[in-house]
Amino acid sequence: MGEFEHTLDDKGRLTIPSRFREELGERFVMTRGLDHCLFVYPMEEWSVLTGKLKALPFTRADARAFTRLFFSGATECVLDKQGRVNIPVTLRRHGRIDKECVVIGVSNRIEIWSLAEWEKYTSESGDYFNEIAEKIVDFDL
Repeated sequence: MGEFEHTLDDKGRLTIPSRFREELGERFVMTRGLDHCLFVYPMEEWSVLTGKLKALPFTRADARAFTRLFFSGATECVLDKQGRVNIPVTLRRHGRIDKECVVIGVSNRIEIWSLAEWEKYTSESGDYFNEIAEKIVDFDL
């Protein structure tokens, strides 16, 4: 849980908030996320997710496209001694991340957003928050 604003350094490194470091562990995976953000998974969660994605039917074009983009963007990461992670250029490009970014906790993953994209997303989605809540009531929350 949580939302933290951070800045990438000149080498494309991001300091992961200390609150998330223990949950991530020594090694974790970063990949393309949805809505122009990056998804970051602890290794255990990554293993669970890859098992589910492997079960998708490879005969379906949409399943092939999703898994190609999702897995080709995936990179195993390790934090340096200062708690920073290097975000590869391809992932920065996908996330439209230049300097200012937001790191948020979302259930079983962390998401990294450019500050501009996050503000745009929360502005647009915030207007529909109550509507969204009504639609997901069927999920037994």
